[in-house]
Amino acid sequence: MTRLSHTVRRLLFRLRLALQPVVEVLVGGYVRGSIWWLRLWPLWLSAGGMAFWARTFGPFFAVSKVARRNLTAAYPEKSKGEISDLVRGVWANMGRLTAEFAQQDRLWDYDPAKPGAGRVEVVGAEIFQRLRDDGRPALFFTAHTGNWEMCAIAGAKFDVPGGVLYRAPNNRRAAALIEEMRSGTMPGLIRAGRDAGRQMARMLAEGQHLGMLIDQYWTGGPEVTFFGRPCATNPTLARLARQFDCPVHGMRVIRLPGARFRVEITEEIALPRDGEGKIDVVGAMQTVTGVIEGWVREYPDQWLWLHRRWR
Repeated sequence: MTRLSHTVRRLLFRLRLALQPVVEVLVGGYVRGSIWWLRLWPLWLSAGGMAFWARTFGPFFAVSKVARRNLTAAYPEKSKGEISDLVRGVWANMGRLTAEFAQQDRLWDYDPAKPGAGRVEVVGAEIFQRLRDDGRPALFFTAHTGNWEMCAIAGAKFDVPGGVLYRAPNNRRAAALIEEMRSGTMPGLIRAGRDAGRQMARMLAEGQHLGMLIDQYWTGGPEVTFFGRPCATNPTLARLARQFDCPVHGMRVIRLPGARFRVEITEEIALPRDGEGKIDVVGAMQTVTGVIEGWVREYPDQWLWLHRRWR
């Protein structure tokens, strides 16, 4: 029986390898076709339609159990009905994000001369301008809330020199298409991998700026508290801040009614330091995690509760 099981597993593994190119072609074609379709419609219609379908069917997906567990633990005072409403809101946000990604080159219409007239409003535009001109490196952190992709677009539109760390999908064709789309609006993309650390260090040494998402589980990372529960986090932001002694700013995008967005950048976040005067890595990650918790509590249905932040 053991020998038979081993043979079956080996055959299944070979079958997976043989089918992988076919799956990549199918998934890549589906992604490309979906983007083409979503670009045919006005943003309000495309995003609204995707939000409707995601809100309707998303709660039935198995991953929604993760969201319900997370929300119930984070908000023990909420009823099952309130938790279900939040889960539907999370899916609606994901649906809108999908449509907006397909049209990301059309989203930005912020005009400094008419700051409240367009789809995008910016809180902290003067901070962007200051960072652009001061010749010093700086770090930005953000979270999977609202349309987080627009954080990178904002930095590029304000001509802030630098890059953004991102994780590519496993499907190579889909990854190539997504990278192609992002490169038009997000210069300086840094693909997570073995060389990412050296690339980021080089850019900071040159006085550039880096942005990264820091709100997901990180195996082996330092432990911080988020919504009263311990979780592991990626310490890269704090380690770079300690190495280069550069300022750290928070940045988020809030989804507003009517397919509109508010981009917010904070002033420099004061990070705790150790006895030598250097930034304390664990304390710094707890500080920025606390900032993100405040963001999530303000707009809980705009955060990605679908991933396993606590393990």
